[in-house]
Amino acid sequence: MNIKYRSLFYSILFVLGAILTACSNSVGTETDISSEAQSGSSKPEVYKWSLGINTTEGSVRDVTAKKFKEIVEEKTDGRLQIEIHLGESLGTEQEMINMVQVGALELQLAGGLFANIVPEYNTLSLPFIVDDYDEAYAVLDGPVGDRWKELASERGFKVLAHTELGFAQITTNNKPIYHPDDLKGLRMRSPNEAIWIESFRELGSAVSTMPFTEVYMALSQGVVDGQFNPPSAIYETNFHEVQDYLALTNHFYWHVNFIMNDDLWNSLDEELQEIIQEAAYEARDLSRAHIQKKDTEMLEVLKDEFIEITQPDIQAFRDVLEPKIDSIAKTIPAEAVEETYKFLEEYRKAKN
Repeated sequence: MNIKYRSLFYSILFVLGAILTACSNSVGTETDISSEAQSGSSKPEVYKWSLGINTTEGSVRDVTAKKFKEIVEEKTDGRLQIEIHLGESLGTEQEMINMVQVGALELQLAGGLFANIVPEYNTLSLPFIVDDYDEAYAVLDGPVGDRWKELASERGFKVLAHTELGFAQITTNNKPIYHPDDLKGLRMRSPNEAIWIESFRELGSAVSTMPFTEVYMALSQGVVDGQFNPPSAIYETNFHEVQDYLALTNHFYWHVNFIMNDDLWNSLDEELQEIIQEAAYEARDLSRAHIQKKDTEMLEVLKDEFIEITQPDIQAFRDVLEPKIDSIAKTIPAEAVEETYKFLEEYRKAKN
């Protein structure tokens, strides 16, 4: 299906989903939830759900989704069946997020674009806001993350867990990056999210936005000069084939939001909710361990794939970006930014 007709298809699906949600307490449709139980039958209801991700087989989202599917189907004795849809086969990441919101898709592992609907989640994407994984998990799994989950619920989402993606690094195809000045004038690809776009504009880059599935081709054809992603994503999507240099900047931390429709969640019995929630937490823990191990392994592999891997002057990057945080964070509610920085300050004091 070409892009024009696919977009039209999902626009229609979005509207239909909204109508179904407004007209019924059940967000399930014939394709969303199917019951094998007939009226008056003693057989339990069987749910068949779709889980959408925008990456390919073997990616951390795929690993996370498969773990969730395995646990849920085993613990429910097949009462809940999960079908995983890879590589934006159901639509772009933003389209799938919209589909979950209106009940046209049951589950999604949604990345940074989720913040277009729940902007508080972008707080953790601010440049250099966290120094390591422990700080990120303290935010996501603590009172700050709980507050964001509540805000997501108000917008129609049940956030089951915060899974892992990792710290972003920069790749380029024309010159290595040692200093922020090296990025001036480069055409950098970014997801369509204001935080990342504004950050690279402050660094002097010309920013182009495009779906993740189009990045490899854009790099290979010279449409853009570089991109930024965690090491595992760089390797899994073969960006090293069309890029020459890797700069270890750790400038953005990225997590993934395991989401489902909130009305659908509330329609489930307590036993099924408990199984789904526990499975999501187990999948989250697996994703975190997987990324930390995988990124270390991938950096070793990538040493042989890039012409050069650089260790840039991180303080110079901080000196450019940190004074601009208010401008970069203009799409995030100020109270969310303040709350997160205050929490991290107290967390660091307690840790030391």
